[in-house]
Amino acid sequence: MTLLDSVLAHNKQFVMERQYERFQTTKFPDKKVVILTCMDTRLLELLPFAMNVKNGDAKLIRNAGAVISHPFGSIMRSILVAIYELGANEVMVVGHHGCGMTGLQPSSILQKSQERGVSLETIDMLEFSGVDVKGFLTGFEKVEENVENSVQMIKRHPLLPKDVSVHGLVICPETGQLDLIINGYEDTKMSMIQNQKV
Repeated sequence: MTLLDSVLAHNKQFVMERQYERFQTTKFPDKKVVILTCMDTRLLELLPFAMNVKNGDAKLIRNAGAVISHPFGSIMRSILVAIYELGANEVMVVGHHGCGMTGLQPSSILQKSQERGVSLETIDMLEFSGVDVKGFLTGFEKVEENVENSVQMIKRHPLLPKDVSVHGLVICPETGQLDLIINGYEDTKMSMIQNQKV
């Protein structure tokens, strides 16, 4: 039985036994927060428990490293949709210690991609077409700096309302302990005071 077969078999039983009923909620986050975090498997259940976030409480966005690599990419669009269409009024960027993106070198991925059948000609063609393949596949040096960069990318976005607080945290994937990197309430207060003076 393939993984897909087992997923579909489980799903059939899940629906037939109405196990979905305990997960029913609305599309609007009860705690009015959107959380950007890493896709690390250790955080799948740990992070919500460590943050006291239950089903229906938050919009949860996951990618490799909790990185926002482009101000007009899908991560930022999801954050803006959560704010304007779904009622979120706070954003939390949560990186984690021991992240696989820490120190990630593009040469490792490019070598493995060639071993899996991606030709060197394809990589050269992408670079010739203006794609910074190496930049696209490069990680970061320190998780705290990455969290700060993602927070700044969100805060400086021209479509973000000034009254949205953007926080930065780092979680320990073993214990769930959260370390505060940026308290977005302080920045929001300063922004509101400056707007009142104008």
